[in-house]
Amino acid sequence: MSKFFIVGTPIGNLKDITLRALETLQTVDYIACEDTRHSLILLNHYEIKKPLLSVHKFNEKQNAQKIIDLLKKEKNVAYISDAGMPCISDPGLILFNEIKTAGFDVEVIPGVTACITALVGSGLSSEHFLFLGFLPEQLSKRKEILFQIKDINATLIFYISSHDIEKDLQFLFENLGNRKCVIARELTKKFEEYISANLGSVKLNSNKGEFVVLVEGVNSKNELSKLTIEEHFEFYVKKGFSKQECIKQVAKDRKVTKNEIYKHFMNDKNIQ
Repeated sequence: MSKFFIVGTPIGNLKDITLRALETLQTVDYIACEDTRHSLILLNHYEIKKPLLSVHKFNEKQNAQKIIDLLKKEKNVAYISDAGMPCISDPGLILFNEIKTAGFDVEVIPGVTACITALVGSGLSSEHFLFLGFLPEQLSKRKEILFQIKDINATLIFYISSHDIEKDLQFLFENLGNRKCVIARELTKKFEEYISANLGSVKLNSNKGEFVVLVEGVNSKNELSKLTIEEHFEFYVKKGFSKQECIKQVAKDRKVTKNEIYKHFMNDKNIQ
């Protein structure tokens, strides 16, 4: 039975492609691309000659049926986006769901993703992280998103376009505070760089290229040290912790014994 493949491709350096991805692209009957002109750079480099289909965010649902028709004819089809993994801030999800609904198998060939590459290279905590992709254009929606996630204990990861980078960094500063951040630019390319700073004092060497912005989670030494013990306790109450768990976590964060926190709340009947 024919199969549909979602294939990860390099985000910059053409050598960052897996043997399995190359084998898949070499053996399928058709390759669907987000932008055929862009994909030809990769395909020509590896001398892969296949019929190409243009499938981008504006025609994804419509062209899903064309791919389904090819699959019905026992043709194998691969999909690649301009860079990285399809479906991650790129088209591909509609194709996946339409083709699965039509009863065909979908196989994912993993590859590089800019968000994970940037996270590992940032030096920020990777124990917990939240990928948010591109912020919405509408101001009210982007403010709502940041309000929902500003207090979580996780590194926040954003994609930001070159023409938005300065105003979006200012927006993050105004809504998240002066947290530590890392800006990763032009990953795996000739002018790759990482800039570590605080959101309120970032100095970009260039606003050209593709950016991943990582912001430290709220539960860092610097952030928690600004809270009173009461505010610190309330921080965990809002997360759904029991009172005993709150005391334990506050003590752990502040590197003191639980008894010291108990003593602080000694006269508070709600804590005892």
